[in-house]
Amino acid sequence: MITTWHPFREPLRVTLARTLSIALIAGAAVALSTGSLRRWPALSLLMLWPAFGGHWIDLLFLNGLRPRLPHDGTLQRLGRIAVWFAGGIVLATGLQLTLWAVLKQPTLAWLTWSRAGALFVAIELVAHAVLHLRGRPSFYKGQA
Repeated sequence: MITTWHPFREPLRVTLARTLSIALIAGAAVALSTGSLRRWPALSLLMLWPAFGGHWIDLLFLNGLRPRLPHDGTLQRLGRIAVWFAGGIVLATGLQLTLWAVLKQPTLAWLTWSRAGALFVAIELVAHAVLHLRGRPSFYKGQA
């Protein structure tokens, strides 16, 4: 059976609305949990790395790598997890640089490359679980 992959397309305004909302909510959650509500805007800026950047990492897989991989579901899933892991490292690097530039804070020593990759994979798995529960195409259905 031959599977035809269709490129993922979404209007930029939809992407921006979703990812900005995620970043604002995540920034607020971190600000409240650390007792530093005045840092909410800066923390929301940091959260754009996994939210907005994560969208582009997933697009890299969906439109770039997925059509080039064998159509076997296991290989597709492993490829996606590998892209998420590598993308998490890249996004964490950007987050660390932004943290230093905007907040004049030292980098997060606990956020090693392996933790960054694993954390981003976990974030994506949770996000796709929500999509799956809503009946939308997701990693778990092998459709998106």
